[in-house]
Amino acid sequence: MNKIEEALIETPLGWAKIEGDLEGIRSISILDDKPVETIEIPELLEDAAYQLKEYFEGKRKDFQLELNPLGTEFQLRVWKELQTIPYGKQISYLELSKKLGDVKAIRAVAAANGKNPLWIVIPCHRVIGSNGDLVGYAGGLHRKKWLLNHESPAKQGSLFPN
Repeated sequence: MNKIEEALIETPLGWAKIEGDLEGIRSISILDDKPVETIEIPELLEDAAYQLKEYFEGKRKDFQLELNPLGTEFQLRVWKELQTIPYGKQISYLELSKKLGDVKAIRAVAAANGKNPLWIVIPCHRVIGSNGDLVGYAGGLHRKKWLLNHESPAKQGSLFPN
């Protein structure tokens, strides 16, 4: 078994924790609190950290990373399907269930979506309620709203410039 490496990077939404080994990136999660100490980014995770920074700078829409998430066969199918949702687009949980071939699996699809271990890279934030509501986001709805706005082709500007 390969040694799991970890890195912490600061993002506009908090600190992201990246974990992976020689087989790929296992998880990317968002932390609610600032880490006690930051560590040097291991060479193995430098590309993931760089690509995430590019995403937040608006320079990257797709990730080219070797992924190795741990999950059930069903979860892995859902996570693979999530990766087909284009940048700047959203689909509903119902649409996602249909794409997976079972409209009745909507609750299971939503549960798998909520267990997504690869924040942003597997874009579960692009899944919304059938009525357009922002629902069910493990990282908090404020982050989901920020991410969708960040990816929006028509970013909403302020009426009151600084």
